[in-house]
Amino acid sequence: MRTEVSEPDVTTGELELEERHSLRRVAGLSTELTDVTEVEYRQLRLERVVLVGVWTEGSISDAENSLTELAALAETAGSEVLEGLIQRRGRPDAATFIGRGKVDELRDVVIATGADTVICDGELSPSQLRKLEEQVKVKVVDRTALILDIFAQHAKSKEGKAQVELAQLQYLLPRLRGWGESLSRQGGGAGGSGGGVGTRGPGETKIETDRRRINTRISRLKREIKSLRTVRQTKRSKRTNSGVPAVAIAGYTNAGKSSLLNSLTSAGVLVEDALFATLDPTTRRTAAEDGRVFTLSDTVGFVRHLPHHIVEAFRSTLEEVAYADLVVHVVDGAHPDPEGQVSAVREVLGEVGADRIPELLVVNKMDAADEETVLRLKRAWPDAVFVSARSGLGIDELHAAIAQRLPRPAVDLRVLLPYDRGDLVARIHRTGQVLDTRHTEDGTELRVRVGEQLAADLEGFRV
Repeated sequence: MRTEVSEPDVTTGELELEERHSLRRVAGLSTELTDVTEVEYRQLRLERVVLVGVWTEGSISDAENSLTELAALAETAGSEVLEGLIQRRGRPDAATFIGRGKVDELRDVVIATGADTVICDGELSPSQLRKLEEQVKVKVVDRTALILDIFAQHAKSKEGKAQVELAQLQYLLPRLRGWGESLSRQGGGAGGSGGGVGTRGPGETKIETDRRRINTRISRLKREIKSLRTVRQTKRSKRTNSGVPAVAIAGYTNAGKSSLLNSLTSAGVLVEDALFATLDPTTRRTAAEDGRVFTLSDTVGFVRHLPHHIVEAFRSTLEEVAYADLVVHVVDGAHPDPEGQVSAVREVLGEVGADRIPELLVVNKMDAADEETVLRLKRAWPDAVFVSARSGLGIDELHAAIAQRLPRPAVDLRVLLPYDRGDLVARIHRTGQVLDTRHTEDGTELRVRVGEQLAADLEGFRV
């Protein structure tokens, strides 16, 4: 008799945290680049990096917070950050992002620190990437490529991997480039100058071949994601038809969403102090104190200037938030700019149509926040719930706040159910609210509040 070995659940943290740490890139190893113009995005190896930002608006603290976040992203990707530079400009330079005069200074810093990669705090055009690489003589990566690299490391489910690959290819397509002989796979011209019979004609360049293959792969991935989206919609419609309310946990990356899900449901989801640790949505069923059952879904974290490719590729996943009955918006109370986090998350929620869903603001990590920040946030957000998923502070209050905001069934009934109709009792407990229970000789007498569909099924048992 053969025993089937089930695959590990990718939505739990079992073994995954150990696996991630064991596969960390080793800082300080040679990149061994012979020609930076031939680097393909899928082969990015970030090691010793210098960060560069352009401060165009806001205060200097805003610019420093943005570069600090870029450093956290780089470290999550496995890099060693050596230096961070900010330049004050009205807008990024169209040619080299930081301006021609500053490129030489950047090159000096790269040489002095021994860096092999420059990461720019913004999305660079293909020409900006090329020109900057030509002048600083090391690989240049922008913020979008960095986030995509992290997503590629952390995706575990079939849908997550397909979404990440789609975003990567859409980013790579306009940035395909080559130099010299690598450009040409043409068969030659007419007569004796060509390569002989069968080789004449316009042919196809290497870039055209790569572009065609990438477009073919993009089309295939879109079809695959569409079919997976149909599966997700079917599951969602089943939950909707069952009358079980859905609560989505959304928020900035590393705000503690997975920790909160674990605290509320004992889900066992991976928790790691790293950006974008959760990419694959996790849904768990739990119950309020009054017995009403609802689902809690953990979602992918957001970040300032989340790449458009990511939002589009992950649209089917992010729609879990748009179809929820309540959004639990988690904020990192110990972050230097929690207000900025809230604005960034609400911007993305608006893009996927989730800005109309009722929102419960939850300020997490209260055990790590200073008193002044806590007082400021309580004045700014008087209706928010302040918790610490790590210490358990405020979790009971959060349970109560969620239960208070859940949609309540509409019809009040008093019914007498025979003892052989336990199926109806179970449905009432699962999708409705039991207000009073009394056991009699003829059956169980219940005063309940239920939805219209269940109320119709209970009509014959009313008393």
